[in-house]
Amino acid sequence: MSALVSQRQREGRQLAVVINAKLAAARDIVIGVQSRGPELEQYARQRLNERVSEFAEQLEPGRFEQELVLLLAKSDITEEIDRLQLHLTEVANILNGSGPVGRRLDFLMQELNREANTLGSKSNHPETTTAAVDLKVLIEQMREQIQNIE
Repeated sequence: MSALVSQRQREGRQLAVVINAKLAAARDIVIGVQSRGPELEQYARQRLNERVSEFAEQLEPGRFEQELVLLLAKSDITEEIDRLQLHLTEVANILNGSGPVGRRLDFLMQELNREANTLGSKSNHPETTTAAVDLKVLIEQMREQIQNIE
């Protein structure tokens, strides 16, 4: 019995190394998206400007800015970035803890996936869309490994 417990602990440590590597990659993606915040806002402004340039003369003064504020509010990913970072940190904390961690990690993978989906749906820039897809791939890879953890 002690050999089985020892073998499972070794396997758990090895899985933790794999998951930590994927966590680092996921963090890099999230930080990359976060660092492009001003660029993403400028991109949204430019796209909206292009779309309404032909109608600009028909808009009442200030209307363009109102529409821009609404569009930017709908596409604001700050909340998702914050939650992704919190969840990634919590996964690392759980991995470094003791005792059964499988269910807690599985729950966090669901939360990470939810935030990545929202990030993708709010995306108004091709790089953010790609980042959201890459993030979902990493989350799924971690989730597959977590299925082997008790």
